[in-house]
Amino acid sequence: MSAIITPTTHKKAPKEKPDQKYAPTLLLPKTAFPLRADAAVREHLFCQRCTTDLYAWQRENNEGDLFVLHDGPPYANGHLHLGHALNKVLKDFVNRQHVMRGFKVDYRPGWDCHGLPIELKALAELKVSDRSSLSPTQVRAVAQATAQSTVEAQRAEFLAYGVMGDWENGYRTMDRDFETRQLNVFYEMMNKGLIYRANKPVYWSPSSKTALAESELEYKEDHKSRSAWVAFLVDHPSQGLARLLPDSVTLHAVVWTTTPWTLPANRSVAVHPKMTYRLFRPSATNDPSKVYLAVAEQLDEMKKRFAPKDSTEPATLELFGEISGQDLVGSRYQHPLTTESMPFIAADYVTSDSGSGLVHTAPGHGMDDYKTCYPLGIEAFCPVDNVGDFTAEAGPELEGLNVQTKGTDKVLQLLAIRGTLIQEHVYVHKYPYDWRTKKPVILRATSQWFANVGTIKEDALKAIESVRIIPEGARRRLEGFVHSRSEWCISRQRSWGVPIPVMYDNETDEPLLTKSSVHHVIDIVREHGADAWWSMTTEELLAPEYRNNGKIYRRGFDTMDVWFDSGTSWTMIQEKMPRPHLPFVADVYCEGSDQHRGWFQSSLLTSVALTGKAPYGTLITHGFLLDAKGFKQSKSLGNTVDPAVIINGGKNLQKDPAYGTDLLRLWAASSEYTKDIAIGKTILTQVAESMRKFRTTARFILGNLNGFKEAEAVAYEELSRLDRFMLSETYQFCKNVNAAYDEYMFNKVFGQLQYFTSTTLSSFYLDVIKDTLYSEAENSPKRRAVQTVLFHVLNALNKSIAPLAPHFAEEVYENYRDCFMSSQPSVFRTGWLEISESWNDAALREEFQILKQLRVEANQLLEQARAAKVIGPSLEATVEFQLPTETETPVEEQEILSGVVKKYADDFAKLFITSEVFVTSDDLSMDVASAAGKNVFVREVCMPKVGSCRLVVRRATLHKCPRCWAFTSKEQDVLCNRCGPVVASLHL
Repeated sequence: MSAIITPTTHKKAPKEKPDQKYAPTLLLPKTAFPLRADAAVREHLFCQRCTTDLYAWQRENNEGDLFVLHDGPPYANGHLHLGHALNKVLKDFVNRQHVMRGFKVDYRPGWDCHGLPIELKALAELKVSDRSSLSPTQVRAVAQATAQSTVEAQRAEFLAYGVMGDWENGYRTMDRDFETRQLNVFYEMMNKGLIYRANKPVYWSPSSKTALAESELEYKEDHKSRSAWVAFLVDHPSQGLARLLPDSVTLHAVVWTTTPWTLPANRSVAVHPKMTYRLFRPSATNDPSKVYLAVAEQLDEMKKRFAPKDSTEPATLELFGEISGQDLVGSRYQHPLTTESMPFIAADYVTSDSGSGLVHTAPGHGMDDYKTCYPLGIEAFCPVDNVGDFTAEAGPELEGLNVQTKGTDKVLQLLAIRGTLIQEHVYVHKYPYDWRTKKPVILRATSQWFANVGTIKEDALKAIESVRIIPEGARRRLEGFVHSRSEWCISRQRSWGVPIPVMYDNETDEPLLTKSSVHHVIDIVREHGADAWWSMTTEELLAPEYRNNGKIYRRGFDTMDVWFDSGTSWTMIQEKMPRPHLPFVADVYCEGSDQHRGWFQSSLLTSVALTGKAPYGTLITHGFLLDAKGFKQSKSLGNTVDPAVIINGGKNLQKDPAYGTDLLRLWAASSEYTKDIAIGKTILTQVAESMRKFRTTARFILGNLNGFKEAEAVAYEELSRLDRFMLSETYQFCKNVNAAYDEYMFNKVFGQLQYFTSTTLSSFYLDVIKDTLYSEAENSPKRRAVQTVLFHVLNALNKSIAPLAPHFAEEVYENYRDCFMSSQPSVFRTGWLEISESWNDAALREEFQILKQLRVEANQLLEQARAAKVIGPSLEATVEFQLPTETETPVEEQEILSGVVKKYADDFAKLFITSEVFVTSDDLSMDVASAAGKNVFVREVCMPKVGSCRLVVRRATLHKCPRCWAFTSKEQDVLCNRCGPVVASLHL
C-alpha cells in the first residue's frame, strides 16, 4: 500500500545539450545482426546446415540412445495445407530437442500412396470417367505416377517448413520393400488365425464402389431419410398370441424403418424377449377386422401414426391384451412385398425408446441383424449391387433402381399398392458418409476379408496402459475405439493397392490361402513388386504344389485397406532398428485426433498381433485448425490459411507479409495444440510481435558481447549480487523450459521465452546494466562480469528457442559463435541447456523479489517527479530510503525489509538508474504530507510480511558527468570519479 504526495510548486529543470565530446569513449552496442528479420531473404542461408547437414551429422556423431519418431504418412493426393504444416513442425520440435540432448534421432518421412483418392485423381488427369475402360495395370501405372509426382511436390513443401529428417530415404507405401513387409504382416496374422473371409454386411460406398472401414466414414448430422411405418401380416401366430386374438380378425405387426429400400431383403422381425407387447385396434381404421401389434411403451406413438390424415387429434386405441416378446417368438408373418413366410426372432438390441419395439431385420444390410440371424441359419440376403442398384433378386419391379433414390420411391409405392404402408415421413438423423466422396454409404453383405480384432482386443487394451498419451484425455478415446471393435474389414475393391494374395477355386469359390501359397506371392512381390499380381499369369502366381492338382484357380482382385498399408509401417523400424528390450517399437507417434480410429488404431492392432507390444511409447495428439472466429477451416468456407502465403507472403505484401518459416513454426509453438487451434491475421501479428521482441533482445545482447571471448568469463564467485541473481533467474528459466519440453508442451516453452525476454531481461536486467556496459572500461571486471552473464543468458535463450525457430537460432549463433573457445558450425551441435547448480540461489531470488518491488515503487515516484517536470531522466534524481525507528509492523517482518535495504544500499543507484540513493532512519509515524516539501516527492511503502519504509525523491544535487550523464560530478563539465580514469586510460 502506498501514498503519493505531489508538490504544488516546482522548478523547471534546465534543458541541456548533450556533450558529444566523450561519445567515442563509450562502448555502445556493435553487431552485424540486423534488427529486421527479412526472413524470406535470410532464412535460406541457414536452412541446409540446420536440416540436411544436421540430420546426417547427428546420425554419425551423437552418442546417446536411439530416438525414433515414426512419421504418420500423409496422403499423396494434393498440395499441403496448414494441418500438414502443424503436424510436421510439432514433430520437428521433438526431434530437434532430442538431437541437442545427444540422442541419435531417426526420422524418416513417409507417404500413403495407395487407395481411391489417388486412383480417382489419376483417372481425372486422364479425363477417364469410366475406369472399366482401363485395365488394372493401366490404372496402377497412372496412379503410381500421380502418387510419385505428388510425393516430390510435398517433399519440397515440407522442406520449406524447416523440417529435419532423412528426406532421401523416406518411405512410401507403394515401395516394393514396404509392400513386402505388409504382405508379411498379413501372412503372420493369417498364420495366427486372425484373417478370415465372410459374407456379411459391411459399410459400402456406392460412389466409390468399395467396402469401407469405420475409419473411412464421416457422419452427417442432418441426413434426411424417408422413413416408413409398415404393417406385417402375422399369418401364423404363436400359441400364446393366438389365444389373445379376437375372432375374425387379422393381426398386423407395426414395423418402423428409416431405410425402406432394405425391406426387399427382410428375413425376420426381431422382438425383445423381456418387453411387453399390446394388441390394439385404432378407432379411425377403415377395416375393423385389422388388429395391430406394438410394444406397450409406444402406444402413444401408435395413436399419432393411426390418426386420420386431416385430423390434428390422435387416434384412440381399443386394447385387446398383452404378451411378452418371448411368447411372440415362433410366430410367422408374410413378407410385406413378396408374401414369403418369415419368422419372429428374439434380439436383446431391440429397445422401446423409438419405433414400435418390432424391428425389421435384414441380415444382408445390418450388422446387428447379421449377428442375430447367422446363428439361426438365416441367410444374409442382399439384392443390391456394387453401385447401389437393386439386382434381379429384388424382383422385376425394382431391378436396376438405385436404392437411395428411385429404389426407395418404388418400394414405398409397392407397399402402398399392397396396403401395407401405414405412414411415411421425413426423418432427420445422423448417417454415415464416405469421407472421400462425401456421398452416403449403405450397409451391404458381400464376401470380404476380415481381421479378427476380437481375439487381440484385450491384449491391445493392455498395451495401451503402458503408453504415455498426450493429452491424457485422449486415452479414453483410443480405448473406446478399440473396445468397441471386434472385426476389421481389410478388403477393398480397387486396383491401386496391395493385393490380398488369395486364389479361388473356380468350381467351388473356395479360397486358397495357405502358408505356401501366400509365401510364394511374397517372394514374387519382393522381386517384381505388387504389379506382378496383375501382370503375371495365374499359374506363375500359384505356388508349384497347386499348379497341377486338378483344380482351376482364379486370382482375387481385392486390395488391402489403406489403413492396413500404413498400419504396418512400424515394421520398417522393427526390421531396420530392432530394440527388443523396449515395450514399444517407436518412441513417439504424433498425429491429429482423427487418427484414434485410423492410423493409431491400425498400427496398434497389427503390432500387438505380431509383437505383443504397442507400436509407440508416447502418443501425441493434436487438434484441428480453426479460423480466427473459431470456425473449422475448410475450402468450401473459403477460410483456409495457406502456409506458403505465411512464409512467402501473398500478392499484396502489405496485406499478407512474408513472415518466413520461423514465424509459422512459432505460431505452432505458441498454440495449445492438444485442442483445436485458431489462426488468422491478428494471431499472426501477435506472434510476429513476439518474434520482434526475441530479435530485439538478441540484438542488444549480441551488440554488447562484441569482443568478448568465453576464455574471459568471470568466475561465478566474483560476480556481483545482481549478476548472480540474473544467473539464478536463468537457472529457473532453463528448468522451466526443460520441464515444458519433457511434457511436449511447446506453448509453455513459448510462454517462458516471452516472460524471460520481456520481464526478466528487458524490463529489469538489461535496463540496469547499460551503464556498466557502456561506461566502464572495456576490460574492467564489472563489465566482463556482465558480459559473462549475457553470454550465459544468450546461450540459454538461443538453445531454448532453437527447436522452435531454427533459422533464427542459427542466425543468432552465427553472430556470437566466435565467443566460444571451441566453435561448432551450428547451434544444434553445441548440446542442450547447460546450467550449473551453483546458479540456483533461492535466497538471492527472494531478496531480489523485494528489491524489484521497491524498484516498482521508486519508478512510480520518479514518474511523478518527471510529470511535474522536476526531473527528466531518472539520473537527475536522488532517492532516499527512510527506515522507521518505530513501526507497528512486527519486528521480525520489519527486519526483513530493513536488512535487505541496508544490504543492498550500494546497489540501489544502479537498480533504480538514479544518481544517488541514501538510506536513513526516520520516524514514519508522522503525516506523510508533512514530509513532502517543495520539489520533494514522498511515497510510503508497506510490503505485507516484509516491512515498511518511506521513499523520498528529490532532484540530484551534484553535477552531470558529461560522459555517463549521471549526476555524480562535483564540478560542472568535469568527469565523475568513475569516468575520469577510464578516459585517461584511453590516451585521448
